Amino acid sequence: MSERAGRTLVLALGNDLLGDDGVGLEAARQVAGQVDATVDVVETGEAGLALLEMLEGYARALLIDSVVTGRYPPGTILEFSPDDFRRVVAPSPHYAGLPEVLEMARRLELDFPYEIRILAMEVLNPYEFLLGFSEPVHENLPRFVQRALQILGEWRCENSPLVIPPR
Repeated sequence: MSERAGRTLVLALGNDLLGDDGVGLEAARQVAGQVDATVDVVETGEAGLALLEMLEGYARALLIDSVVTGRYPPGTILEFSPDDFRRVVAPSPHYAGLPEVLEMARRLELDFPYEIRILAMEVLNPYEFLLGFSEPVHENLPRFVQRALQILGEWRCENSPLVIPPR
């Protein structure tokens, strides 16, 4: 049995050198100081198939990232499940998005999280070399961290034994 069995992963994706793209990393740093030892917090700039190894063996995974949909104002907090992402035809054989990663895990029969949630913040510009965040991202970072902690708290309650107090 894996040392990750029964554990929760918070996987933060992003790049600190690209301004708003680092919001997931900063949120995870703040979350890390507020969770118990059953939660592993990992930061990465990796994507695609590299995520297979990072996710393997965990019971649950919360991915924290930035997103640009163009449909919401910057600073908006969005929640997704893997089912929310349609399968994309990869532009190259080296690209793999979350749908491809999940399909690969299924085909390889990997021990993958039974529950994956994605928490993302709509950002202004994740492509510009910049240290720090745009104003709307900075202002909403505390709410982003709080929502991540709420999700982790919900999962913790689900894993707790049912306790019925005496009458």
